[in-house]
Amino acid sequence: MKFDVAIEIDKPIDEVIALFDSSDNMFKWMEGLESFEHLSGEPGEVGAKSRLRFKMGKRDIEMVETITAKDLPREFAGTYEADGVTNIVQNKFEPLGPDRTLYTSKNEFQFKGFMKIVALVVPGAFKKQSLKYLQAFKRFAESR
Repeated sequence: MKFDVAIEIDKPIDEVIALFDSSDNMFKWMEGLESFEHLSGEPGEVGAKSRLRFKMGKRDIEMVETITAKDLPREFAGTYEADGVTNIVQNKFEPLGPDRTLYTSKNEFQFKGFMKIVALVVPGAFKKQSLKYLQAFKRFAESR
């Protein structure tokens, strides 16, 4: 399953990138994030691995992030692996003028086992969740 989501942020691109490129800020906009643990590699750089733990409703979700590309603002990409799901994400930022930034997230979800059935039953849930995180980041960035 592949899709793109995008949102315009009323902030200059340099400010948006500074806020996005801080793992400490993830807790301020990523609903349900309970912990972020660096596992290996240079933190925040290509090859780095981190464990993210989320509480989503009654479910605990753990995933491992691997940064696969970092050339901000042009690209920040990674894979996010959880039980039965791999999400390949490419984030891009483009200036829309001196005080506006376009944030685009390209997503590819790959499913295994039971998660294939979940994806067939509620395919829109993955896009909805991805857009929800972009909207939350926009609110966070614009409040700074």
